[in-house]
This record gives sequence, C-alpha cells and structure tokens, in this order.
Amino acid sequence: MVQGGVTVSLIRIQQLSVSYGTPPRPVLSDIDLNIEDGEFVCLLGQTGCGKSTLLRLVLGSEHPTQGHILIDGVEHHQPDRTRGYVPQKYSLFPDKTVLGNITFGPEVSGFGLLGHLLPRFYRRRREFREKAYDYLRRIGLHESDAGKYPDQLSGGMQQRVAIAQALMTEPRILLMDEAFSALDPGTRKEMQRLIRGLSQDLGITVLFVTHSIQEAIQIGSRVVVLARESASNGSSIVLDCDPRSGDSGLLARQLLDIMETSKETPSLNLAAVEVGDTQFAGF
Repeated sequence: MVQGGVTVSLIRIQQLSVSYGTPPRPVLSDIDLNIEDGEFVCLLGQTGCGKSTLLRLVLGSEHPTQGHILIDGVEHHQPDRTRGYVPQKYSLFPDKTVLGNITFGPEVSGFGLLGHLLPRFYRRRREFREKAYDYLRRIGLHESDAGKYPDQLSGGMQQRVAIAQALMTEPRILLMDEAFSALDPGTRKEMQRLIRGLSQDLGITVLFVTHSIQEAIQIGSRVVVLARESASNGSSIVLDCDPRSGDSGLLARQLLDIMETSKETPSLNLAAVEVGDTQFAGF
C-alpha cells in the first residue's frame, strides 16, 4: 500500500513488548517486523517463546504492553474481517454440518443471531452457501461432505473445514497457530501443500506459527525465529531469512544452532528432520 508517496508494509510491528503478571514477566521484547503483501512468513521457535502471543496480537485479540501493530498503516484494536485465524485445536461446532460451520461466521457477522427473521437473510444465505461450496472444492473436499458433522470427519478434513471457515470473510491476512501439529505426517504434508497453493491462488498473506524446522523451510517464503537470550528477558527476533535464497541444509544447521544454544531451554526433545536429501536433529 502507498501512503503519501511512501510504500507501507501490510503488517508493521514496531518496538513491540508484552509482559504478563505481577511482577511483570516479559514474554516478547522490542519486536520489530515488517511483513509485505503476499508473503508466507513462518514464525519459528521453541514452545513458550511467545509465537502464539505474537499471532494473537496481530489478530487483535490481545494488546501489547508497549509498541504498535499497524495493518496497512492503521492500528487495529480488535479482530476484524481482514484477518482470518486458524487455531491448533479444531474450532468446529459439533452440532452443525460442514456447510453450517463454514457459513456460520458470515451469517452472524452480517445479520446477528436473529438474522433469520429478516427477509433479506435468505437471499444472502444462498450467496454464502454458493461461496462455501466454492471453498469446499478449493480445500479438497466434495459437495457430498457438506452435510457431514465434525465427528464424521478425519482430523485432516476437520482442519480443512477450519481453513474454509477462516477464508469465508475473504481476509487479506491468514493467521495459523500450529495448525497442522496434531496431524499425522502424511496428512500434514498434504495440508502444507494445500495452504501454500491457496495462499498463492488467493493472493493472501500468511503468518504461520510452527515449532518444526522442516515445516518452516518447506512452506515459508520467509522464516522468522523467536528466541530468549535469558530467563529475565522476553523473546526477540534472532533470525529473519529467505529459505529459498541458499542451501536449505545450511539453514537447518543454523536454525538448530539457535535452538540448541537458547539459554531458556536446558534440554531439547530432538527428532529426525529431513530437509531435501539431508537429515538433521531437530524438533
């Protein structure tokens, strides 16, 4: 976006700090980060480093202790239609069908809980349903799935529906908080390909929280790493890089080094991470 002849980043985070409790315990310290329109940014870091907190701050459901978050140059203080959100845990209504879950948000935000009493509600409802069927196809489900209930769906299918829910408001920004961490490896890879393709097809900006080095390198156009320097300081950005610009194996080693030398975590739960044809120890 251009304001006064100057290009403004879609998301601009300025000197952001967050503390909780009494006495205040710092969670994030002096975060400065610009995210451009159309980027797919993976926010990587250990559990407890403040990744999810930063995501909720961008969403507008939490507020910083100090600093600012600007969306297109404007500070927002609550969630709105410009930002879709996909949590780690499925957020589907168990008593609603797939179609009902996808259309619920737009129907309520447009007409309220008693909107069905308004004559124009049913005209708009048809439009919402047509749009929902379009997103069903985009996320890889069939029209026959529209009448199913969440308990009839696999974990991967439920998360596809959650993504469709978030996209129904046509957000410019999609915020995803460990959205695939509970899925089996095969389904997780499918979902990674799906969301990368959707972000490109729809032209949306994605901020994707993960603790997986492999996931961050494979799907991100940019990787931002949060880490703590000590127990008394909040997390800060320690690396901001483009995983496509160099050797992915070298980047994986660099990321692992950052994780392993973090003073906040005395020990790590290491597993095999494959990047390209190379295996590394990682989360």
